[in-house]
Amino acid sequence: MADSRDVIIGIDAGTSVIKAVAFDLRGRQVASASVRNAYHTGADGSATQSMSQTWADCAAALRGLGEKVARLADRTAALSLTGQGDGTWLVGADNAPVGDAWLWLDARAAPTVSRLAAGAGNRARFEATGTGLNTCQQGSQMAHMQDHHPELLNRAEVAMHCKDWLFLNLTGIRATDPSEASFTFGNFRTREYDDTVLEALGLTGQRHLLPPILDGSRETRPLTRAAAEATGLLEGTPVSLGYVDMVMTALGAGVHTGDTGTACSTIGSTGVHMRSVRAGDVHLNPDGTGYVICLPVPDRVTQVQTNMAATLNLDWALALAGDLLAEMGEAPSHADLVDRIDGWMARSSPGALLYHPYISEAGERGPFVNATARAGLNGLTSQHRYADIIRAVIEGLGMATRHCYEAMGPMPSELRLTGGAARSDAVRRVLAASLDTPVRVSQREEAGAAGCAMMAAVAIGAYPDMDACIADWTTPLLGEADQPDPALVPVYDSLFESYRAACGALTPVWEDLATHRARKGTEQ
Repeated sequence: MADSRDVIIGIDAGTSVIKAVAFDLRGRQVASASVRNAYHTGADGSATQSMSQTWADCAAALRGLGEKVARLADRTAALSLTGQGDGTWLVGADNAPVGDAWLWLDARAAPTVSRLAAGAGNRARFEATGTGLNTCQQGSQMAHMQDHHPELLNRAEVAMHCKDWLFLNLTGIRATDPSEASFTFGNFRTREYDDTVLEALGLTGQRHLLPPILDGSRETRPLTRAAAEATGLLEGTPVSLGYVDMVMTALGAGVHTGDTGTACSTIGSTGVHMRSVRAGDVHLNPDGTGYVICLPVPDRVTQVQTNMAATLNLDWALALAGDLLAEMGEAPSHADLVDRIDGWMARSSPGALLYHPYISEAGERGPFVNATARAGLNGLTSQHRYADIIRAVIEGLGMATRHCYEAMGPMPSELRLTGGAARSDAVRRVLAASLDTPVRVSQREEAGAAGCAMMAAVAIGAYPDMDACIADWTTPLLGEADQPDPALVPVYDSLFESYRAACGALTPVWEDLATHRARKGTEQ
């Protein structure tokens, strides 16, 4: 490798933004560029994205990065990519899209999921994949297509995910990675496809659509001439196919640094909670929920539980204040309201109210799956004020995080935190006390792009293995640990018992409300 090749590019193709980030070979971020993309939703529950536009946006992001980094093409040692998980990106003849991609947000497969979940083979499928069945997944969506849109599968030659599609456009190679292959159609222990899973999904006849599995931490493929012309990079540049975005973000933020019992939570619009364990030590949830996702480290996987909504709950609560002030002629920005959170927390009492953060219209998916689950506030009296509601919402995020980790085994010995809410002192304090564990924030700005760039760094030999790369790229960026407040821990222990009990007690109420909404013909 020439000395001038001192940059690795990580591409993170999210649901709303595609980012291209340049790092030096020791993990320091050099520059970034991004392009917003778009998806379309329909009244039938569809959520789709143009595949050709997604590739065009990816190429545009790379060109934009080239405008910020001098001699980027000559300096790029490798590029790697990750992207939004789940969903179905069908490719047909001449590597052309069959149609728009079905995203992880697409809900059309809900009736198919209900049927498959009740099937005799579903537990065996869960034991192999470690992943609960839901509408997000490619397996569920393909099973639904087979029953209701067979023309799509008939025209397809390969079923891909977002990052796989971009890798195809960059290299001309049809492939997927071990993480999405195993949690969708395979076995996390072997990192290969599993016939038991395909049979449980009723997709044995569609096995020909599954692409070869390629581990981007071990091998790369060269950038094609056409992709070089589209992106401004050099033909032949090594391209690494990263793992799914959830695990790449966690890798970049510190889910695995060799410290026993650590975990990583991303508190963004949704909540993603992950712990790194040996494959043989996985604690499978008896309720059949969550994910098990392979790490690009031998015999290491992440156990994952995800909340459908995290900071979306806080956005809702802040919008209440914003709407009321707007009625009175004021127009505070979201940032103005966020700046007031610490003051509201100081004027409220811990554990006074109980909030379940199921604000999403899709209900909840972790650590239980219930599409009818809805947010609720319990314990109100005439003495409570807006500050108490804000505290209850933030405490609800702490309770939901604890609920997820409880489903995966013991509480973490330390929680590494990333996502927008990680910057909030209030959120960190509540999470530390809710889990009774220290909370450490990663200073990594673009953890997803960094995670996949780390895979490329190992693949091209810049590091002998992933652990050595983590020691340079991840561990030094972990901040000081926030210790749990000993006065808050018993308060939140008690609150959590009520939180968990109320989930079970409220289930029939949620179902009755769903019936009521259906009669009215609305989901408001």
